[in-house]
Amino acid sequence: MAKDFPTRDENYSQWYNDLVIKADLAENSAVRGCMVIKPYGYAIWERIQAVLDKKFKDTGHSNAYFPIFIPKSFFSKEASHVEGFAKECAVVTHYRLKNSPDGKGIVVDEDAKLEEELIVRPTSETIIWDTYRNWIKSYRDLPVLINQWANVVRWEMRTRLFLRTTEFLWQEGHTAHATREEAVAEAETMLNIYADFAENWMAIPVIKGTKSPAERFAGAIETFAIEALMQDGKALQAGTSHFLGQNFAKAFDVKYLNRENQLDYVWATSWGVSTRLMGALIMSHSDDHGLVLPPKLAPTQVAIVPVFKTQEQLALITAAVLPIKKALEARGVSVKYDDRDTHKPGWKFTEYEFKGVPVRLTIGLRDLEQGTVEVARRDTLEKENLQLTDIENKVIHLLDQIQQNLYERAFAFRENNTFRVDSWEEFKRVLDDKGGFISAHWDGTAETEGKIKEETKATIRVIPLNNPREEGKCIYSGKPSTQRVIFARAY
Repeated sequence: MAKDFPTRDENYSQWYNDLVIKADLAENSAVRGCMVIKPYGYAIWERIQAVLDKKFKDTGHSNAYFPIFIPKSFFSKEASHVEGFAKECAVVTHYRLKNSPDGKGIVVDEDAKLEEELIVRPTSETIIWDTYRNWIKSYRDLPVLINQWANVVRWEMRTRLFLRTTEFLWQEGHTAHATREEAVAEAETMLNIYADFAENWMAIPVIKGTKSPAERFAGAIETFAIEALMQDGKALQAGTSHFLGQNFAKAFDVKYLNRENQLDYVWATSWGVSTRLMGALIMSHSDDHGLVLPPKLAPTQVAIVPVFKTQEQLALITAAVLPIKKALEARGVSVKYDDRDTHKPGWKFTEYEFKGVPVRLTIGLRDLEQGTVEVARRDTLEKENLQLTDIENKVIHLLDQIQQNLYERAFAFRENNTFRVDSWEEFKRVLDDKGGFISAHWDGTAETEGKIKEETKATIRVIPLNNPREEGKCIYSGKPSTQRVIFARAY
């Protein structure tokens, strides 16, 4: 399975692409820039969905669905929004095909041109706010707390599975509030939900912060984000939450009658994460042996491999193993008992290791006689023999250990690859030689930010929340600065 599989040091980009394909997570489709998410990859996405969906509902949100097609005129109603997405939009211009006059295939029917072109959803603010105009009339209708699980299309020239594809899956929350304070609190709440999910389920430490004006979501007053550091020293934006102010309410004339019996525009937020989280999961934890998954998101948390030569031997092992399997499943652990006789145990070991199954149990006749089982953990590749009578509690404890170890390992990597720099030369040297997060002073101007990006391809990833005041000088311009921000090259 791992034949011709490069290491991270040899070719990180190829390592990632090969891992996604060889681990049966996804593959490129016949449509350029789009991907097929295979059952194993989709099972991980379903785990992500399930956890987040519960978190959303626990905080009062409901799911709905809105059309994938958006009238082109909707995008012109909010100037910065259309400017931000114009170059990424896929446009539907006709509604019918016909047989080609020369008899060779089909062509677009030129007589079936739409009166108004439709945009294939790159994000749903416009069509949702056009809908909210009909839903919201009074303060009694607020807040509106809606989430949508959907696909979106953003035309991409250079794509990479999960990280950047023309079509991808995501969730997008869209909420409406009576006051600015409520909307800001909502945006911050969702940011904290994303951060909690990243750290406690994905085992990925993140930095919470706000985006610079140049990096904000198109149409937002403030964009909150979580940033994670991948093993190659590049940053990955793992989730965003936007305070939209009254921009979309004004663009789509969404007013409500407040408690003082006066008309006012509502306040808005939007927030989302996508299948890009799959890329973050892969690049944060996986190694040169294949995929490494945190137990809380692994479709199979424990794989049990019997070692047998005859069906009689398999029957004896199965009788001892099934009670253990059922006991673990009763405690919420997903277990696969692999009694296939079409593959040898060694092949199965390699498969489960490569696919990142957190714990593998191996048991043969000799183990059965001795009352033991071999336990292999994926994160450290360590093995030990344990008593069958202790195995249920040991496995539960081991899964917790692996989850914690993956977080601590990723946290230590981030700490060891975060650098404070105070000069332009040092900034460039660290960026080229080490990568990682760079904490440095910035003068707060878009001009300086743009020049840094142009010369180094590094961007301001976040201005950390609760950033301490610190007098200094901008690394590029030398102008006064009152705080450090986080720079990095990014996906």
